[in-house]
Amino acid sequence: MSTTALMTTSVGSFPRRSGKVRDVYDLGDRLLIVATDRISAYDVVMPNGIPDKGRVLTQISAFWFNLLGGITPNHLISVALQDLPHELRNEELDGRFMLCKKAKVVPIECIVRGYLAGSGWKEYQKSGTVCGMKLPEKLKQCSQLPEPIFTPSTKAVEGHDENITFEQAAQIAGPKIAEELRDRSLGLYKAARDYAATKGIIIADTKFEWGMDERGELILIDEVFTPDSSRFWPADKYAPGKDQPSFDKQFVRDFLDEIGFDRQPPAPLLPTEIVLKTREKYVEAFTRLTGQTFPWA
Repeated sequence: MSTTALMTTSVGSFPRRSGKVRDVYDLGDRLLIVATDRISAYDVVMPNGIPDKGRVLTQISAFWFNLLGGITPNHLISVALQDLPHELRNEELDGRFMLCKKAKVVPIECIVRGYLAGSGWKEYQKSGTVCGMKLPEKLKQCSQLPEPIFTPSTKAVEGHDENITFEQAAQIAGPKIAEELRDRSLGLYKAARDYAATKGIIIADTKFEWGMDERGELILIDEVFTPDSSRFWPADKYAPGKDQPSFDKQFVRDFLDEIGFDRQPPAPLLPTEIVLKTREKYVEAFTRLTGQTFPWA
């Protein structure tokens, strides 16, 4: 088990851009996406990370890309160290990188909701809708929806993404692409939901990113069905009408709420107990979903 969190990376002299969690390197004809152990909550990156979190995210994504590859193509080339250029192979990257095809990103976050939680629950309480879609009356917090719904949002460079209607998504991406994004996203969610159910996990909702490859084909990119991009709930503890326990950064958010964090940087240092509990939840998500022992346990 790693005891030190990897907070930043440096891979040769290749151009790099960094997000909240990932460092993305441009290798020319391909991308190297490295998942660090950084963790954010309320859109603020914490000063210390969760050891091996990046490996969990990468290995779960690789598992899903492989499992769902027959449904839709994706950007993954390899997660094997030997497939990297020789000068890039090092133990620091082992398990936490994806070598990927390049793609032109479609500027829409494709969210699929099977349950009423998060911002969807907040909107429903006010108006009985989610992203402008009317839902049945008298649903509870975390109720299962009659059918999964596609609720796109904008991709904000800074700050929060904003929920938009399907019609707005069609204006951004074009009607044909918007329909394809919706249909493919719903299809992937249903396939993953049904698989996860056999492992005792509810996938309440998830977020996809899509891009166009060099042939103009739509491919799945970024991460997929990870604890960072999805709400995973243990099925044996599911009870609508309240927040659910989850396999993600729940311990971090609870700690920040307890100390009255104002959701503005700088964030406080996470206590060791919170770090270890959060790591445990991420690793449990990997082992339950894949049926495998976490290689870096």
